[in-house]
Amino acid sequence: MLIYSMGVSADGFITDRDGRFDWTVPSEELFRFHIGQVGELGAYLCGRRLYETMLPWETDPSMRAEPSAAEFADVWSALPKVVFSHTLDHVEGNARLADGSVAGEVAAALAATDQDVAIGGAGLAAAAIELDLVDDLRMFRHPIVVGGGTPYLPAVTDPRPLELVETRTFGSRVIFERYLRVR
Repeated sequence: MLIYSMGVSADGFITDRDGRFDWTVPSEELFRFHIGQVGELGAYLCGRRLYETMLPWETDPSMRAEPSAAEFADVWSALPKVVFSHTLDHVEGNARLADGSVAGEVAAALAATDQDVAIGGAGLAAAAIELDLVDDLRMFRHPIVVGGGTPYLPAVTDPRPLELVETRTFGSRVIFERYLRVR
């Protein structure tokens, strides 16, 4: 399955109007949950900004200062990544630049593994949603209203029925919501 998973405000944004997302910093409990989820993936497709945000987990030794951070860095570093960018001419870490279309790269990533594949970055995920490629939506709904910013979901022209298959409330009051695409 293709998974889109992000932290989101109560009003549906992954960043605020200034592009900040510091309100999504996870508690230790939530961070451990993320480690488990990332560890189950076979690949990750990401946009340039998300790639650049996550690159320190592969390249900066200070990111390994705490045991859980070191564990996440190990899991993230081992995960093959495909980066979509019109501005980068090379990538670092366990990544390669996409050379195909979103649909083509999604198909190739899914064919290359027997595990789920994730997609991230608002623009890239929006393109995959518009192409109806995303099977599994995972929201970590934070108890904050930011009033605008980058929306978690794009506007779509046709309804996309979903089935709520899992919820969990963390001690930090973040609510995990998981929806599967009804086909």
